Amino acid sequence: MPFGDFDAWRQELLWTGELVQDSDTSVSEEEAGDRFDRYVALADMIDGTEGAAAVQALIASLRAEEGYGAHEAVYGALERFPSQVLVSGTVMAAADLLSIPRNHSGQALQLLTLLASSDDLRAFGVACCRLEPELRAGLASLIADHEAEEWLADERSLGRLQIAQD
Repeated sequence: MPFGDFDAWRQELLWTGELVQDSDTSVSEEEAGDRFDRYVALADMIDGTEGAAAVQALIASLRAEEGYGAHEAVYGALERFPSQVLVSGTVMAAADLLSIPRNHSGQALQLLTLLASSDDLRAFGVACCRLEPELRAGLASLIADHEAEEWLADERSLGRLQIAQD
């Protein structure tokens, strides 16, 4: 882990992830730029050894509708995790996937389908089975919506995220 205090890193990542949007005039341009730069720097600290909790935090940080390019650092950080850790962290982030903007949930799920092995994606489905029923249903619906639209509709992703039934 390239940083010592995970909780402090996570809290700052989530705070800076609330990127200032163009319509927000309550924050100066300088502060907005500083927050943007710090968010990217926090994502760039990830080397892939931090574990599933870091994957969850990265996904949860994708709260701003418009990322102005900063979200690319988060997606790049997600790519540095081993397949099993990416899967575990994404399951941990199930509630976050339902609350972040749909474009970001689709991109995070697509990354999972492209980077995780078939065995690890089967493990994803089994792990999702242990989620609370309402959360599991919401995630299944989100996956179905992304498969019907753009993020999971291509041949590389379609049907790769199957949530096991009880």
